[in-house]
Amino acid sequence: MTASRHAFITGAGSGIGKAIALRLASEGHAISLAGRRAQPLQEVAAAIAASGGQAAAIADFDVTDAAQVKAGIAKAIERFGDIAVLINCAGEAPSAAFEKTDNAMWNRVIAINLTGTFLVTQAALPSIKRVAGGRIVNIASTAGLVGYPYVSAYCASKHGVVGLTRALALELAQTQTKITVNAVCPGFTQTPLIDNAIATIVAKTGRTPEQARASLARSNPQGRLVTPEEVAHTVSWLVSDGAGSITGQSIAVAGGEVMAG
Repeated sequence: MTASRHAFITGAGSGIGKAIALRLASEGHAISLAGRRAQPLQEVAAAIAASGGQAAAIADFDVTDAAQVKAGIAKAIERFGDIAVLINCAGEAPSAAFEKTDNAMWNRVIAINLTGTFLVTQAALPSIKRVAGGRIVNIASTAGLVGYPYVSAYCASKHGVVGLTRALALELAQTQTKITVNAVCPGFTQTPLIDNAIATIVAKTGRTPEQARASLARSNPQGRLVTPEEVAHTVSWLVSDGAGSITGQSIAVAGGEVMAG
């Protein structure tokens, strides 16, 4: 692989997506930053440019809108050439008891987390097939490997992402360009999503933010939250030359929380 490979990242404006963008840019990838809001994407692009890297913001990119997805990917290819690395990171994780999970919440979570991964991957795949050693990495969750209460829609969507990863890995294993497809499954990670979860816990239980954060950290045997940079490090390895035989895997980054997957 060459250092100038094009990486397309959804959900790139904050959290794990931002950390992955900064990491891959530091390794020489040209980065397409896709998301719905322009400002955070432009801030990440500016940070990459300030460090001597190449990045372009692709705003108004809603992973649930097939037309926006196709247009955004076409724009990215026009700017940086064919996509060698696709990172599906856009996602939402609202919390509600199963009996209070209405159709609107269910459909939105499935649409963003699972259908969005499908739409982006399907639109980018013809480009990826034109590049030697293409890589697809789906950011799933430990919720794609085990169940958690009060996030049934999220668990269902992330289990779907893991299943999609495995099926697509087998379909693409014998492609001439040797594309790999893997999932990375973080545990509770210090991102805006976890901040939202903490706010929900505080509102529903009366705990302090510190108590809520500590309760989440206790799910990790190491007693801490995962950092976005740790997830980005795992992604960096999966898109490297040395991971060419790794495909169809769901790798937990969770301090030992999940021992199977």
